[in-house]
Amino acid sequence: MQRLSPAPAAQTPSLMYYAAACQTDFPAPRHRSEIAQRTHRMIQIIEQTIVGYEPFFDVRLLVFPEFAHAVPIYETPAQLLSELALPIPNEHTERYVAVARKYGCHIQTGSFLERDDRFPGAVFNTTLLIGPGGILSRYRKVNPWIPWEVHASPHDYADYPDDPFPVVDTELGKLGVAICYDWLFPETLRELAFRGAEVLIRVSAYMDPWGTAQPTDWWTLINRTRALENSAFVVAANQGAQMAHYPPFSWPGGSMVVDFDGRILAQADPGPGEKVVVAPINIEALRSERARRQGHDTRAHLRSSLHQYARQDYLPPADGAITIESLRQRIKTGKERLR
Repeated sequence: MQRLSPAPAAQTPSLMYYAAACQTDFPAPRHRSEIAQRTHRMIQIIEQTIVGYEPFFDVRLLVFPEFAHAVPIYETPAQLLSELALPIPNEHTERYVAVARKYGCHIQTGSFLERDDRFPGAVFNTTLLIGPGGILSRYRKVNPWIPWEVHASPHDYADYPDDPFPVVDTELGKLGVAICYDWLFPETLRELAFRGAEVLIRVSAYMDPWGTAQPTDWWTLINRTRALENSAFVVAANQGAQMAHYPPFSWPGGSMVVDFDGRILAQADPGPGEKVVVAPINIEALRSERARRQGHDTRAHLRSSLHQYARQDYLPPADGAITIESLRQRIKTGKERLR
């Protein structure tokens, strides 16, 4: 097949475009020196998707899964900082900025394990929205998958200086993102939706048995529910790693795009491996429906003054170094506060 020439950068903003949920299948790196190989392959996927689909679909948003750059294979923040964590920006984000500028696209990166000198000893699980002009937002996972993830959360810092829930107004609409376990907390996605997010992006590493198969197809259930309850599109990229790459779990993929009524527009077949699914995002239709509808507008209908449970913390913030044992103790405290 004759290779197509690269797609030109978008000349005018469009509120009708296509999004690609791109899943990866890499061995877990043991050192940050291996991350460049992953970045190289993801940039290939970006270029192949944009150029290959160009006669059919105007792909302008590309989303990658959690842990695409690095997996938290070590048990302590100190080990992760020593071997895998990176500051942001870095050499890899510079490469994403270059390809976004070349094609006029937006990229939701797979997550990095991030270090930040403002937070000594902490590791964040972080994804970036990158556009032609550079890094547009940095989102740090608010709800690490405890007790196994020893990452810090913005919740751990009473004086956290950054916006924990950035929503970016772009030529593709208002984009917000949350990572994997965050999506089991309706409050996290509602925060993004009430800030105006029209496309909710999911960067995820969702394993079996909660993946894409019955009877516990949480992946599909949660993606569709968050879409319809927030009247928003969902673009969800799931990890497609083979079990041998990210033991002890198997990773079912199933990356998908869902519309604002919870309809699945595209979904990768369940099972590991690199896969890309593409579907249309029509922001004009979404805005029209949000403005027109009187029924089922659960944002406008919310009687928030009656809901008091979120006015207190259940899981306490970190107090000192984060370890698996300290997380178990915090979980215990959270359960006690439910009594």
